[in-house]
Amino acid sequence: MQYSHSDAELAGQPIGYWAWAAHTAAVTHIRTGLARHGLDQPQWWVLNQLVGHADGRDRAEVTDMLKGYLDVGAEGIGAAVDALLGRGLAVADGERLRITAEGADLHARCAALQKEMRATIHDGISDEEYVRTLKVLQRMIHNVDGKMWHH
Repeated sequence: MQYSHSDAELAGQPIGYWAWAAHTAAVTHIRTGLARHGLDQPQWWVLNQLVGHADGRDRAEVTDMLKGYLDVGAEGIGAAVDALLGRGLAVADGERLRITAEGADLHARCAALQKEMRATIHDGISDEEYVRTLKVLQRMIHNVDGKMWHH
C-alpha cells in the first residue's frame, strides 16, 4: 500500500480528518453490505441483540443497549424495531421482542457477511496494530473528555 504522506508528514496530520475518513469508509462498507440483504445497520444491531434469546428481550432493554451507537438515539432504534416487526423478522409479545425463524436465517447470513467485511477492513493489519490503534483513539477521546461506549 502506498500511504498519503511520509511518516514525518503523517505525524502532523489532523486526527479529526483521519478518524472521520476511517469511520466513513468503514461504516459505508458495512452499510452497503447489509443493504444487499435488505437491512440497515440499526436493524442489524437489533437482530444481533435478539438472536440467541429464546425468551426474547425487553424492547426498552434493547433500545437502551443500542441507542448510543453512532448517535442513532432511541427513536432510530425504535424505527429499526418497528421495521423488523413489519417485515416479520421479529415479533412482539407485549414489550418482549423475539427473533423469528426468518429473522434468524437473515441474521446468520449477515453474520457471515460481517465476518467477510471485517476481514476486508482488517486486511494487512495485525491484531497488535489494531489493538494499538484502538488504544490510541481511546486515549485521545479520554484526553479531551469525550464520550466513548461500546458493550
